[in-house]
Amino acid sequence: MAKSALLKSSIAKKVAMALSGIFLMLFLAQHFFINMTSVFSADTFNSISHFMGNNPLVQYVIQPILILGVIFHFIMGIVLELKNRSARPISYAKNNGAANSSWSSRNMIITGAVIFAFLGVHFYDFWFPEMVYKYVDVNPLNETRYFHELVAKFESPVRTALYSVSFILLSLHLWHGFNSSMQSVGFNNKYSVALHKLGYVFAIVVPFGFIFIALFHHFNH
Repeated sequence: MAKSALLKSSIAKKVAMALSGIFLMLFLAQHFFINMTSVFSADTFNSISHFMGNNPLVQYVIQPILILGVIFHFIMGIVLELKNRSARPISYAKNNGAANSSWSSRNMIITGAVIFAFLGVHFYDFWFPEMVYKYVDVNPLNETRYFHELVAKFESPVRTALYSVSFILLSLHLWHGFNSSMQSVGFNNKYSVALHKLGYVFAIVVPFGFIFIALFHHFNH
């Protein structure tokens, strides 16, 4: 009974981790779509950003859920990693880990920690100034300010480089995380091969798409 309860607890944690990961990937895709519009049309980017920044459902429901989702995913990743390490009778130092798994799968906790730190910087760059603008300084609505604020963030080559490195690590994190999440929630059927390919495409297109956006605005500042 004890082993059965432990197994169920471990499976539940993995499913919770997977569901939070899928939720964050959906947000990432949506965030990528919005940011990509800034490359083609400043007006479109301003319009979408203004809607997202002033919609009560987004601001007071989805945004808090997103923040909690990020924190939950990070903490659950640490919990599962510590649990996995305690269950290994022999450490990877005595084995050829690369023979049985990819670098990204063996270092999810490292890439995850770096991404979490990057999110802190991202919040500092974009979210906190937005909160100060609206709720501290109580400035009047300005539907055209978002594009200029975005471009200004990528004027610095240092910040642009840090963003690019962070998204490369995100790509590595997603390379294993996408398919792992799908498998944990039961997507292991005749569509698995196609789903795995989609996961690899997502892990490349979205992070490197963000890098393209950052570089585009940096060199066209």
